[in-house]
Amino acid sequence: MQQFLESTPSDKIRIAIDHREDQLFDNLFKGWGAEVDRRVLDVGDFLCSSRLVVERKTRSDFESSIIDGRLFTQLPNLIKNYERVIIIVEGSNDDGRINRNALMGAYASIMADFGASLIFTRDKDGTADLVFNLAKHEQIAKKTPMRIYAKKHTLTPSQSARSIIEMLPSIGPKLSKALLKHFGTVEDLMKASEKDLAFVVGKKRAKMIRDILSYEYVESEDQSMY
Repeated sequence: MQQFLESTPSDKIRIAIDHREDQLFDNLFKGWGAEVDRRVLDVGDFLCSSRLVVERKTRSDFESSIIDGRLFTQLPNLIKNYERVIIIVEGSNDDGRINRNALMGAYASIMADFGASLIFTRDKDGTADLVFNLAKHEQIAKKTPMRIYAKKHTLTPSQSARSIIEMLPSIGPKLSKALLKHFGTVEDLMKASEKDLAFVVGKKRAKMIRDILSYEYVESEDQSMY
């Protein structure tokens, strides 16, 4: 699947924003004279040119994505599709779930193993300012066209099943494979008891999974975390 944005005039900046991002970004970019294209992005949160993508994470989400391994499944897809990948970590307070050595190791892996840039901002305004100037540099200074596409590779049924399981709390690639090997199908896994889940992932994770699967949806809670 490919998605395109037509090239824009040389004096006009265009930024593509994933549909899940806060509306504040649209307002800020438009206030600075940019055109905004809000859409479902295959990878990344902001597209600044045909070669540069930005993945934005709050400090809390960044640390969670390290703990559950999600970040290191996202990075290969980002670098496979775009020449320049920038990870923005927004916010200055950590919640203490990761010790300094582990955090430094993650930073090193992002930059040394994946070749992505890692930048920290204080808040949404700081993130928007950086993204806008990245787009300005790409489209105005470097004359890089805004013809954006993500070469989204078709997943096999087994890969699609694993991607569903990886969305469960504290479940990364290894555990998702272990769960699917044990239960066989996504449907059987979702029906599994806490005891059966614990056999594969331990009591703590099993309880978290059962709690989220049985939690009744509350629309008022479903507000943007950003």
